[in-house]
Amino acid sequence: MSAVHSRIAGPDRSLTREDVDAVVAATCPAEGYRGRRVLLIIPDLTRTAPIGLMFRSLHDQLGGVTRAMDILVALGTHRAMTEEEICLRLEITMEERTTRYAGVRFFNHEWDNPAALKSLGVIPADEIRKLSDGLFAMDVPVTVNRRVDEYDQLMIIGPVFPHEVVGFSGGNKYLFPGVSGPEVLNFFHWLGAVITTVGVIGHKWTPVRRVVDRAGSMVTTPKLCFALVVSGGGLAGLFAGTPESAWDQAVDLSAQHHIVRKDRPFHTILSCAPTMYDELWVGAKCMYKLEPVLAEGGELIIYAPHLKEVSVVHGRLIHEIGYHCRDYFLKQWDRFKDKSWGVLAHSTHVFGLGTYVDGVEKARARVTLATGIPEDECRAINLGFRDWRSIEVKDHADREGEGVLWVPKAGETLYRLTGD
Repeated sequence: MSAVHSRIAGPDRSLTREDVDAVVAATCPAEGYRGRRVLLIIPDLTRTAPIGLMFRSLHDQLGGVTRAMDILVALGTHRAMTEEEICLRLEITMEERTTRYAGVRFFNHEWDNPAALKSLGVIPADEIRKLSDGLFAMDVPVTVNRRVDEYDQLMIIGPVFPHEVVGFSGGNKYLFPGVSGPEVLNFFHWLGAVITTVGVIGHKWTPVRRVVDRAGSMVTTPKLCFALVVSGGGLAGLFAGTPESAWDQAVDLSAQHHIVRKDRPFHTILSCAPTMYDELWVGAKCMYKLEPVLAEGGELIIYAPHLKEVSVVHGRLIHEIGYHCRDYFLKQWDRFKDKSWGVLAHSTHVFGLGTYVDGVEKARARVTLATGIPEDECRAINLGFRDWRSIEVKDHADREGEGVLWVPKAGETLYRLTGD
């Protein structure tokens, strides 16, 4: 494992700009980047992290010597960001955009545009069998945004959190699916769904992580990763190294900050989505992170009055197939195998665990939307509905002894039962 430059904040404090500058200076000596083209790969607005702090530090360190320093937003299959939204992500004003940072180009990833992608080859079936612990044996084509070949250095900047598909986010995940094509993206999302969210989320080494890292090894442009661990709005830790080594160390700190243990499951969970989740496609994280403490037969309510869209990109297919448990798809595979595996995976993540026996689906627990999505639409996609105006949010506070859990900002902290 290669060397990692890092800083970890002490109790009750966050890293300062000086701490970040020290890691950046140790990792990126200016003379080593003179005349080089650098591409910064960053998350969209659905991840909490001080990306602006990192961007300013790197630009101050290298912007005066590099031939280019540009931004590629690792959208995965999320919607494209506007110029104003990218500025918000970078924590810069529109005036700064046109003056100090005028030379920085902004690019959105285009996962569904073949002209924007290039092939890196194929992960062969025999290798997929080993990586997936025997769950799949198929050739998996790997494509990536072709801009990764147009630069001398890739710098991945992003937070590490427990993640429903891969175990923990970060590292090579900002390449796959962040800036990848659909084939490998759809494959490993379905691989995670077959294992199940509960079987993956918050686990460090998973079959999906092995696939992601294998795909990452096929990107030959030099890669540097700044893995961020956030806590309480500040930066609890910063790790700089290869995508594999920086991620490896960041995960251990993330597990300390982003996993909460509970002694008992809850029959009612009010999971409040922050406004950064502007559609159910991302707001469903409010289910993923809480399913492990949802009691059998219980109800999880995603409370998000601001959320009015299932998915801008994937809404048509989600409305076609609805939300269902894993076995609903596996036991009718001929019917669903040609649908987008990534969308099938999302469907199972939101619905949660369940069974499908003799044509009858039974959920382990209920998922209810208290959002701006109309009741008929919620029912049509096989989810429950509550009028958000009928819910007094604070009535759910301080009732854990009654089996009621209120999570004011859900989606990034994983809840688990003690002993799991």
